[in-house]
Amino acid sequence: MTSPLPTGERIAWVDTAKGICIILVVMMHATLGLGEAVGREGWMHEVVAFAKPFRMPDFFLVSGLFLGRAVTRDWRIFADRRIVHFLYFYLVWYVIQFAMKGWGLAGGDPAELVRLFALGFIEPFGTLWFIYMLAVYSVAVKLLRRLPPVALLAGAAALQIAHIESGWLAIDAFAAYFVYFAAGYVFAPRVFAIAAWAGRNALPALLGLGLWALGNGFAAFTPSGVSGHETIATLPGVSLALGLAGAVAITAVAALLVARGLAGPLTYCGERSIVVYLAFFLPMAAMRVLLVKTGLVDVIGVGWGAALVTAAGVVAPLVFERLIRGTVLDVLFVRPRACHIAAPARLAPAG
Repeated sequence: MTSPLPTGERIAWVDTAKGICIILVVMMHATLGLGEAVGREGWMHEVVAFAKPFRMPDFFLVSGLFLGRAVTRDWRIFADRRIVHFLYFYLVWYVIQFAMKGWGLAGGDPAELVRLFALGFIEPFGTLWFIYMLAVYSVAVKLLRRLPPVALLAGAAALQIAHIESGWLAIDAFAAYFVYFAAGYVFAPRVFAIAAWAGRNALPALLGLGLWALGNGFAAFTPSGVSGHETIATLPGVSLALGLAGAVAITAVAALLVARGLAGPLTYCGERSIVVYLAFFLPMAAMRVLLVKTGLVDVIGVGWGAALVTAAGVVAPLVFERLIRGTVLDVLFVRPRACHIAAPARLAPAG
């Protein structure tokens, strides 16, 4: 199959959807981390719970939209654009994160430090698992692209419904989210058609979004009564349906915002979503420590504290990327020519 878009073209609603998703991802880490630090919850925990069914599914579905033209290229070009690209940024930021956390994780044992560092090449480290899995998913689709789309999606859906918990993040994340990446690849033309329709038809789109929000909220907050599944949203089959429905909903929201000129900051954020994903952990942690150590979180509450931590995690990486642009530190967010295995049309930014 081929991409419905010409090479190199950016689509505003796609970037807006990415912006929404990366903010939701940072929000999750910021909110849960602050809640654990102070031992209580705030209103942001409710937002995080509502977004849980679709937060990562939408990110992976959108990431698969443009894979159609990539998988038709020869392996060298494909590997450069879809494997080396992501693994370069994984390696750079893995070294940075491990340098900060590794000694503590190893308990001061040099041998354990070496073992843990080596493990990070087969088991994605911390928050960096997302970009690691993008490379893995891309290879999987490339290898399986001659399968009938129905067979590809059926197999991926079966893995998701199986709720695999092997203890290995790479295996579990593949099983849980590959179906959404594959759905983005297979259904790209339909997703773009839905976005175009939503942008032109605000009232019915808003009505549909209202119904979706009610259904998603009900499932996300209602206990399932089934052991091992806290809410209805986590039940096998239900989680898959909610993930796909939520991904479509975010697509519609993004298209509506773009059509009405309200998406500027979200689009900017989405264009640089991987920049945020790579670097949010440090300013997020710094703001959390500041709020807890100063006692400010007790003054403003956990909910607003989590909002501040989220803002720091999103804004600080964007400011940092802008400040270092064109300097030697550019290699943190721009893959240099020496790290290409196929001639680049231009230097490849992280996003």
